[in-house]
Amino acid sequence: MKALILAAGYATRLYPLTKDKAKPLLPVGGKPIINYIVEDLEKVPEIDQIYVVTNSKFVPSFEAWKREENFSKDVKIIDDGTSSDQDKLGAIGDIHFVIENEQIDDELMIIAGDNIFEVELNQFVAFYREKGGAPCIASYDIGDPELAKQYGIVQVGDKGLVTRFEEKSQNPPGTLAAVGLYLLSKEKISLIHDYKAENQNQDAPGFYISWLVKKGEVYAFPLEGKWYDIGDLGSYKKADEQFSAKNI
Repeated sequence: MKALILAAGYATRLYPLTKDKAKPLLPVGGKPIINYIVEDLEKVPEIDQIYVVTNSKFVPSFEAWKREENFSKDVKIIDDGTSSDQDKLGAIGDIHFVIENEQIDDELMIIAGDNIFEVELNQFVAFYREKGGAPCIASYDIGDPELAKQYGIVQVGDKGLVTRFEEKSQNPPGTLAAVGLYLLSKEKISLIHDYKAENQNQDAPGFYISWLVKKGEVYAFPLEGKWYDIGDLGSYKKADEQFSAKNI
């Protein structure tokens, strides 16, 4: 199993903090956001390689970060070749780029680089195994219909089967949000080629999940504990305050 951390965005909503620093490298509670993700991935025995996809602007920063850390699993920094928010590939474009360039033919866990989860990823992997390797996403009830407009919203049936998925709908069918955590078999990874060939939306991974739901079974893993989605200055400050308080 491989892991891919999406870190190629330009995070313009967090300017000026992210004008010269990638969002996943911003400190929360005294350490970079991405450290929480990598530390969680290190606890999953099946994962033998971690990829971090970023852009040309921030590659040197991520390479410097990697040199300063001492992770137990190999972390490889991938440059997607973009240099601004105007020419970015989008999340799906970046996933496809890494699969192609690294010739990935394995199960793939995908994590958005601006998320911090209070969950054991081994539980997520176990859920995926229980579902026979069907595509799995993590879900979290945000409880706010207005906030739900910013997320992919899922409706779930028996045993966690996703019956409906709408990405950033102005009329969301609920408040159960798809979190930036996905696990796909190598067969479903290969379908990204078909998705891209159809000129589908290349931005949020949820668009690909919505496409998959129409083609077969997709399951939603209920996320317990807190989830920090660091999208703007307010959510960043809140996460930093809460993690800093924990470390006192």
